[in-house]
Amino acid sequence: MANAERAWESVSGADRFPEFDRHEGVFRMSDPASGLLGFIAIHSTAAGPAVGGTRYWHYASEEEAVRDVLRLSRAMSYKCALAGVPYGGGKAVIMADSRQPKSGAMLREYAERINALRGAFYTGEDVGIDQADVTALAEHSSFIIGRETMAGDPGPWASLGVFHAMAAAIDEARPGRAWRDVSVAIQGLGKVGLGLARLVSGAGGRLIAADINPAAVAAAVREFPGLRIVNAEDIHRQDADVFSPNALGGVIAERMISELRCYIVCGGANNQLASDESARLLYGRGILYIPDYVANAGGLIDVVDELSRDGYSRDRVLRRTAAIGGTVRRIVALSREQGKSPSEIADALGAKILEAAAAQRLA
Repeated sequence: MANAERAWESVSGADRFPEFDRHEGVFRMSDPASGLLGFIAIHSTAAGPAVGGTRYWHYASEEEAVRDVLRLSRAMSYKCALAGVPYGGGKAVIMADSRQPKSGAMLREYAERINALRGAFYTGEDVGIDQADVTALAEHSSFIIGRETMAGDPGPWASLGVFHAMAAAIDEARPGRAWRDVSVAIQGLGKVGLGLARLVSGAGGRLIAADINPAAVAAAVREFPGLRIVNAEDIHRQDADVFSPNALGGVIAERMISELRCYIVCGGANNQLASDESARLLYGRGILYIPDYVANAGGLIDVVDELSRDGYSRDRVLRRTAAIGGTVRRIVALSREQGKSPSEIADALGAKILEAAAAQRLA
């Protein structure tokens, strides 16, 4: 087993990055023999152990990977807070290397690093890490969530959360509008995007979609005869009620915002906004943006339920995921009342919940 000293190799100077937000710990993992190179960031354990998926991705540099793990772990803290689950935020990223691809040895070494954190961090699926990887990690660590025999794939639950968030946003922006009168432009037809398409279609909504993967597009066309496919670079320019980003993050920047022709942005991708300024620009244009960590919390709600004292409960997961709609309504109401963007409101609510948890821990 990796010793604690190797697992807790702190990242020197992590606080110089703008994404740093009083993180409790940022750690580098390196094992040349297995090809493991990556980072774990623990943002907060005030409310409970940190939880967050593991991302396996091609990063251009270690700095890029560190900044991503800082951003993602902070969002996980706020996601937990607003989802009402008693956990903090963490995240891990593994730098993919085509010369030494992901292997069983790498996963075993990574599992040992997780074990050395002694329950401070629980992890599971994310981009590049699938159910087979989760199963492999669970063979070597008891701090893995989203296991196939329990919560399973969090994707459908993330889709359901986005659907509840979207329904609430539509009703807030256009009260009484029926789904048959709603069009949704879906960017990304992966697990979450495709699951969302099924829910929107099942409710009677009209679909427009794009994906850079031709196989994903072909599968969606077969499943949804009325689906309109457009080029990936044009999906955000469609005349639609809702633009739904469900691919990678950082896509909503100034140029895209100027080209949007919707009145709601609500999707399952993490870290959709390129910057804080993006939230202000959307608000200025009168476009209702539902913070991604609020909308996509269904997946989190599902996997952390494995940690409940009375065991996993599908009914409880359903209730908590449906409650995302109520959280959206609260955020929208406060946004109107205070004249601030929904992102500012959600961040403030999340910070308040975390501060209260920290104060209670110290009491």
